[in-house]
Amino acid sequence: MNILLLGAPGAGKGTQAKLLQKEYGLQHLAPGDILRDAVKKETELGLQAKNFMDKGNLVPDELIIDMMLKKIESTDGVILDGFPRNIKQAQALTEYLKKIDKKLNYVIKIVVKENEIIRRLSSRRVCPLCGHSYNKVFNPPKVEGLCDVDGEKLIHRKDDTEETIKSRLQVFEDHTRPIIDYYKDSGVYFEVDGEKDFMEVFEDLKSIVIE
Repeated sequence: MNILLLGAPGAGKGTQAKLLQKEYGLQHLAPGDILRDAVKKETELGLQAKNFMDKGNLVPDELIIDMMLKKIESTDGVILDGFPRNIKQAQALTEYLKKIDKKLNYVIKIVVKENEIIRRLSSRRVCPLCGHSYNKVFNPPKVEGLCDVDGEKLIHRKDDTEETIKSRLQVFEDHTRPIIDYYKDSGVYFEVDGEKDFMEVFEDLKSIVIE
């Protein structure tokens, strides 16, 4: 089974992906996590990606596509979180899945209004070491200001200000609307209300997903 989760930054994709991973035994694949790990381990992919990131440039589609398809190839079922991000990536994913006789079983968008996204992200704190994120309002760390995983001091990202968040949301909509249109008539596209309690959202997701 293969699931694609869509949703704006702060919609809760990562949280729900982890819950679905545990429930169904699927592998959670997020480009950001894979890139950070590759850079940390100084793999060939990591070195290539770091070269772009150090210059403040986006990692090219070709590199992201190659990285993600290789990861998908080695799994029996995945939850995709943050990939595909544009039509080029979506088309590459479709072609690859056909090639290996697989498909996306569910494409689910977690819907959250802009004002709630701003409230959530402005309260977010992130571990600079492992990338794990927390929220001061509804998902605080066990010890205030410190990461549960490695004890590192949490930071407030510079792009988690209201002005920057609004800009990021606009970019997300510009890139994601074509992806939604791409999948909407496929018979596997669904939406859930992401403003509910996260466990209620999880129950809604489970009501959609049939093993």
